[in-house]
Amino acid sequence: MHLGTVLSLLFTGYAAAVAVFLVSENRRPQSTLAWLAALIVVPVLGLPAYVLFGRGRRAFSRRRVLLMQTLEPTVLPIIAPVLESQKRTIAQLEGESAAHRRLINLARRNSASLLTRENRVDVLQDAEAFYGRLLEDMRAARHSIHHQYYIWRTDSFGQALKDLLVAKAADGVEVRVLFDPVGSLADLRPSYFKALRKGGVKVAPTSSLGAVHTLSYRNHRKITVIDGAVGYTGGMNIGQEQLDGGPGFTEWRDTQVRMAGEAAAMLQTVFSVDWYNSTRENLFSPIYFPEIPDVPDKDEVPVQILTSGPDSHWAAIRQVYVAMILSAERQVLVQSPFFVPNATVADALRQAALAGVDVRLMVSARASGNKMPEWATNTYLTEMVEAGVKVLLYERGYLHAKTIVMDEKVCSIGSTNIDIRSFSINYELNAVIYDRSIAGALAEDFARDEAFCRGFSVDEYQARSPLLRFRDSTARLFSPLL
Repeated sequence: MHLGTVLSLLFTGYAAAVAVFLVSENRRPQSTLAWLAALIVVPVLGLPAYVLFGRGRRAFSRRRVLLMQTLEPTVLPIIAPVLESQKRTIAQLEGESAAHRRLINLARRNSASLLTRENRVDVLQDAEAFYGRLLEDMRAARHSIHHQYYIWRTDSFGQALKDLLVAKAADGVEVRVLFDPVGSLADLRPSYFKALRKGGVKVAPTSSLGAVHTLSYRNHRKITVIDGAVGYTGGMNIGQEQLDGGPGFTEWRDTQVRMAGEAAAMLQTVFSVDWYNSTRENLFSPIYFPEIPDVPDKDEVPVQILTSGPDSHWAAIRQVYVAMILSAERQVLVQSPFFVPNATVADALRQAALAGVDVRLMVSARASGNKMPEWATNTYLTEMVEAGVKVLLYERGYLHAKTIVMDEKVCSIGSTNIDIRSFSINYELNAVIYDRSIAGALAEDFARDEAFCRGFSVDEYQARSPLLRFRDSTARLFSPLL
């Protein structure tokens, strides 16, 4: 009885401490109640789950403040020209529409995203186009090559890229590679990175596999910056599967964007912060941020590089997605490999469709690898169709693109899936492009992709086995982890 009393008191104290801690975080009531139930009812499972997935931005805030204090004195002089030139760009775009003004100001304030103007931009559909331009730019590099990718495969393309990186390092080019250790875990060969390091390439993981408390907070960004003047971002990683489709697929459908100019300098800034976070090497020097040549007015493309992560004060990319959806007057086109949205994004899409906006959502008809996102997606697609969203299942290979187009005026291309993990847990990056011709071309690409899609039928889904639909509903419970 004495032992039972002691255990009861200890559990009561634990439950009270958990309740005070969670209530003090001021989360949404549903989230607070869910974590209370997990941590108190099943603490053996709930506590590890909270450490891996449930911590808010305050858990990262001290490190972020220290990082900003360390880098700010060297960053500000370098980006001063962009700060000055963005005033003219903002004034011009604000005159086009109220939607432009809202989006620009939102991105400036929720993630300190500078609006760049001096850019040439090319959208590259699929890996053949992306890798071709990437290798061409790398061969022409004179000073530095910086790569950051969530997945880095040591397959045939990875080997060819390694040889080029080592050759450039031998020519005196500074080459740095950041990779996510979890994203690359399935094909992570120590000998590959050992060969890179032996060849003069600096290689670092974005975090340590041994740091269990940050294991789930992955860096999902895709960045290449060459000589500080040319940059790439989008949905594609490094691997042969991007070219041939990978296991189970004959093609891989994806989108990347090449930017020459000030937007590349912004990508360099993001890379430099992540590199510093991993290695404590400070790259904020003028040699990595050269003066950007003027771009003729007719070729200028305004771009904002938008970032978000678990340490962000605001869910910056999610907020911009919602603003783009709700600002649309005519059409919203969305591509994502799967669709596991949080409540605000789902509500925005339903609201736009119910208001008469042509909302089209394209996802992959089949999953690549983990099936659970596909299963959970089915439950959300039913709700979208009922609200009037046109849901398209892409069947020609695996759709991995992460794009959104608003009224053929503004578009976003980046690493962010329409899922809770991308919006809240991962470190992500998107390029928001304010250009009618590029947005219009991306809309045309979307229309071509529709030829390889079939519509999602609620009736067909409801006719499936109850057991399969229960499987999908169970997968939905794990939405924040997918």
